[in-house]
Amino acid sequence: MKKINKVFFFGFNNLPSFVCATADKIIKPIEINFENESKKEKEKEKEKENQIKQISSRGFTTIILFENGKAKKYTNNSNLTDSLEIKNIQKISNGEGIGASLTFEGNVFAKGYFINSRFPYRLTNISSLIEDTNDRVIQDIISGANSIYLLTLNQNSYGIGSNEYCQLGFDSISLEKTEKPILMMKNVSKIFSGNCSLSVFLLNSNQELFCCGYNYFGQLGLGKSSRSMTIKNLHKSKIFQKGK
Repeated sequence: MKKINKVFFFGFNNLPSFVCATADKIIKPIEINFENESKKEKEKEKEKENQIKQISSRGFTTIILFENGKAKKYTNNSNLTDSLEIKNIQKISNGEGIGASLTFEGNVFAKGYFINSRFPYRLTNISSLIEDTNDRVIQDIISGANSIYLLTLNQNSYGIGSNEYCQLGFDSISLEKTEKPILMMKNVSKIFSGNCSLSVFLLNSNQELFCCGYNYFGQLGLGKSSRSMTIKNLHKSKIFQKGK
């Protein structure tokens, strides 16, 4: 049976605006070509395939995220490119020994030894591991050195992965690493961390900046200290002060 892609219409105009945007009634029959409409949608989607939204690099790996929510990974072998398994991605974060993808649904998929020591190359939905089931919708992610930071829709910040340099805000002796997200701080509006960084900054709704992690060179804004090269707990940073 031959498919019909064209419809002819006349009378009162109660069809969508793409048929006729102004006239209340149509005297002469109007041809509606659904095939053309579907072609336009396909062309728009094809354009998104070539529009770059974000690039995240570390070491010998670069991940490019496109506007259509798909991403490609480029490795040290320039002839090889792999499409990421996750679709509908809104943000990628490629850190040291760890990588994460945030979907538009608010899920975070990641892989790496410090995320899943048994299966380091298997994607894990780490947002689903948050203990509070009402706090599993993620709005932002940042990858550090073997760790990932999550900011939930409820403005809570979680950390997962290595805590060797106290980059998760806890004493590394009592918590060397965690494969489940742990709550770092509440009432957080933004999270910051350099690519493959051993430190993290959390900004609360009062515009107060808190930090933890590696501070051997004083990069946390707390002053250089030869006695302690790491900041075990979240401290208010002096780098940025409200109103200055």
